[in-house]
Amino acid sequence: MIIGVPKEIKVQEYRVGLVPAGVKALVDHGHTVYVEAGAGLGCGNADEEYVRWGARILDTAAEVWDKAEMIIKVKEPIAREYPLFKDGQVLYTYFHLAAIPELAPPLLEKNIASVAYETIELADRSLPLLRPMSEVAGRMAIQVGANCLQKEHGGKGVLLPGVPGVKRGRVTIIGGGIVGTNAAKIAMGMGAKVTILDRDLNRLVYLDDIFGSQVQLLYSDVANIEESVTQADLVVGAVLVTGAKAPKLVTREMLSRIEDGTVLVDVSVDQGGCIETCKPTTHDEPTFVVDGVVHYCVANMPGAVARTSTYALTNATIGYAVKLADLGVAAAAKALPEISKGINTYKGKMTHAAVADALGYDHTPISSLL
Repeated sequence: MIIGVPKEIKVQEYRVGLVPAGVKALVDHGHTVYVEAGAGLGCGNADEEYVRWGARILDTAAEVWDKAEMIIKVKEPIAREYPLFKDGQVLYTYFHLAAIPELAPPLLEKNIASVAYETIELADRSLPLLRPMSEVAGRMAIQVGANCLQKEHGGKGVLLPGVPGVKRGRVTIIGGGIVGTNAAKIAMGMGAKVTILDRDLNRLVYLDDIFGSQVQLLYSDVANIEESVTQADLVVGAVLVTGAKAPKLVTREMLSRIEDGTVLVDVSVDQGGCIETCKPTTHDEPTFVVDGVVHYCVANMPGAVARTSTYALTNATIGYAVKLADLGVAAAAKALPEISKGINTYKGKMTHAAVADALGYDHTPISSLL
């Protein structure tokens, strides 16, 4: 198969779809890999390194898209990439279609086989390709939140670990999955007082086993969310419903009872956000203020730590990339059920039930198209 790796073009997105070792894995299986010139510079990989491990360099994104049967990216295509789609092409990347409805029509019109990292799901319901970026984003959420709490950034002027004789900062984390767990680790390590809310009682039991009395664990209902959020200095939204829009758990009405300078970091923003007043921001302008409350809603947080993120992502994605290249989408989906769950659009149909429901499309089971 001919595989293309274009440069990412979202604002301050420095990650890339493959590191040189990922190229080698595909070349070793007999595939051809084209990489756009300069695609890896943001994460410290020069063109020469890609060539050394078997890639061929092309000058422009248009050339990469034109030659490739499968495109490997990090983030969903943006509008100026839509005209580059080729009929029947495989696109393997994060999509988060529920929050980006404008992307669905070009995918369907061009019969794109969109294999979404975030919906590849194992039998135990874990999301192996979302996990590495969730780990990064969870850890970053506390880092950026602590920074936003500084007075010059609009925050309360609270130091999360406090100092002897002064109260520690209070961190509320909504969602105890991979993002929430990693956020809690960093917040605890900084010495903050941490509360995690989740609806899954089994998950709360697990978190109790690993954190014990160091973290307060609460069932996620309206009353507990409101109380925890309104008492916090930093709130992390870490809610995920696979393929679907995130539920709005922190409402606009709650903001009136939140202290000025409190910081809300909505990691769920790429699925629409779990904070009602959330809207996507960029690393150029990461925050905005509503009713005195600072919102940090960058949709590609891990892009700021591109080297760590890119290597972690390729570690997770390369195995499925090789399988897709070796077998093609149809055979790979039949061989591995998790790949079939990752396919969001195929042959002009919306094939993931939650995505179809979120966008108002008819759902066509992927099994009927293979």
